[in-house]
Amino acid sequence: MSPAPEVVALAGGVGAARFLRGLVRAIPPRNVTAIVNTGDDREFYGVHVSPDLDIVTYTLAGAIHPERGYGLAGDTTHVIDALGALGHETWFRLGDRDLATSLHRTQALRAGRGLAEICDEVRRAYGVETRILPMSEDPCPTFVNLSGGRRVHFEEYLARDGAPDDVESVDLSDAGSARPGPGVLEAIARADVIVVCPSNPVVSIGPILAVPGVRDAVIDAAAPVVGVSPIIGGAPVKGPADRLLRGIGAEVSARGVARLYAGLCDAYVLDERDRDQLDDVVALGLRARTTETLMRDADVALALARRTLELALDR
Repeated sequence: MSPAPEVVALAGGVGAARFLRGLVRAIPPRNVTAIVNTGDDREFYGVHVSPDLDIVTYTLAGAIHPERGYGLAGDTTHVIDALGALGHETWFRLGDRDLATSLHRTQALRAGRGLAEICDEVRRAYGVETRILPMSEDPCPTFVNLSGGRRVHFEEYLARDGAPDDVESVDLSDAGSARPGPGVLEAIARADVIVVCPSNPVVSIGPILAVPGVRDAVIDAAAPVVGVSPIIGGAPVKGPADRLLRGIGAEVSARGVARLYAGLCDAYVLDERDRDQLDDVVALGLRARTTETLMRDADVALALARRTLELALDR
């Protein structure tokens, strides 16, 4: 039996975390390195919150809130509720144990430690074997430009404003002037397979690829690169990918996302419901396969991960 491949996954948000949940059952968790979006990071309530790093960590630890896909199962919100009673804005709902993670992160950052070291400490505390790397340790917030000249941080757009449809563009310029996080380029270079997870291509994968050197490292890597569509039947499973894709002038479809990844990916996985787009994806120069991609449970995530690896390695 050939050894399990070393897999690097570009990841952000709930879709990526659920895919990774399957991937670490398909191959040993220690063979997986997740490079995670930090464009959503922001200070709330005086602490540094890293939403995507925590979603990935909690999901792989089996501690995620199962319905929401973020936050910790069984968490309470006593601190946020008390702040609300004192007149604070509390539109970003952070659970009490989740707040403890962010408070630890904040204290460690103020002590001069790097985000990558802190992230590694947190994932070890949660018993996660998979390596989790921030895309950058530099501040690189994602901003959404809306009609009327409004410009808001992505978390304001999503959590406060409910992801309105009047998106005119997305600003990744801070990511574009950041440095790759420790170990990011090295992990990409030594990978046997690189997976672009079924994440929002605009604000989860986009910021990672915007960090100087990351896109080129993926393109130059010897490993096959396979993307998994986050769009099923013309709509995202979760989140505002449709509004953001339209905002950057991209088609809201599996085919539309494949066009964004053409030149980066060698292969691409679509949902069975989008089989009619398979030929269009192949015409982009991508090897393609359809399968069930709606990860209703861990077994579907496992099957999807296996199919994705099979396509990547079938060269």
